[in-house]
Order: sequence, then structure tokens, then C-alpha cells
Amino acid sequence: MTSCVSLSGNSRICKLLSDAARNVITVAAISRGAIEELLGRFGLRLRVQPDDAPITGSYWGDSEAGIVGHTVYVRSDTPVHSLLHEACHVICMTGERRARLHRDAGGDDLEEAAVCYLQIVLGSELPGVGSARIMQDMDDWGYSFRLGSARAWFEHDAEDARKWLIEHGLLASRQEATFRLRA
Repeated sequence: MTSCVSLSGNSRICKLLSDAARNVITVAAISRGAIEELLGRFGLRLRVQPDDAPITGSYWGDSEAGIVGHTVYVRSDTPVHSLLHEACHVICMTGERRARLHRDAGGDDLEEAAVCYLQIVLGSELPGVGSARIMQDMDDWGYSFRLGSARAWFEHDAEDARKWLIEHGLLASRQEATFRLRA
């Protein structure tokens, strides 16, 4: 079974796990301090839950990150791309939505595209991860883009997402996050 979310420009994100999905980088593989520092720059908190516990606020379940208010919930087996994706939902949503956030980020197709764009940008802020790895992990996990890959989308089809981030004060240039939450 495949669950999909539509993005602007006829692209979609689909959760369709493949064998390659087992090779994505997880929270256990990187510095917890680096994650906390990155999230902290946005005023967000990280909560690492026990490996055998369901993840609080997870939309997809399994090892996928969860969000409640200003907190991102993970386990050691949570993919870093999932952590960043959910954190970017919190960053990109309005303060009003953030105040009542529990699991479902909501938002429209263009905001979802902006979330994907920003998660790629923020990958470069985590030592040992990088934007290229986030894009590869997105592909391996089953994200689906009209041009065939996250990299092709990011480099050639994501101008609307980049403009949205700039217009909302979340991106200063193509590769520079402002480390602010959307008002």
C-alpha cells in the first residue's frame, strides 16, 4: 500500500518503502547535540523516545518522527530525513497552527513543497549528513518527484518552493536558512 501527499507542480511524496530504505541515515548515526543545536536555532526541542515506544505525534507511525507544538519526537531508528521533514513542517506553519499542532501539520501543496526544500537545505547543517545525503535518502525512502528524484526536483523544479520560503522569511538565499519560524 502507498500513501501519497501531492505537491505543487504535479509532484508527490509517497511512502513506499524499498530495500534501499533500510540504508537511510538514522538519528543514532549522528550527534544528538548537533540535532539539538540545529532545532534550538529555531526554538524547537528534540525528544528522543525509547526504541520500543511508539513515537509521540507521528503521522506515519513506525520509525517516522512526530511533532507536537515546538517539539520533534524521534527514536534512535528515526531517519534523519524524517526528523528534518517534521521539523520543517513546524518551521513553515503559521504560529496559529503551531500553537495547536499535534501530529498533523496540515498546510497546502506549496507549503509541503517548501518543507521538502527546507529539509534538503537543513541537511547541510548536520555534520556527517549534508544535503546530498538527505536527497538520496528521500529517494530511497520513496518520496516521488515529477522529475524522478529529489535532486532533480531541488535543482530544476522547485523554484516555487524556494520563493515561498523567501517570501515567508525562512530562506535568505538558495542555500541559507534564516533560522526563524514563520509568523
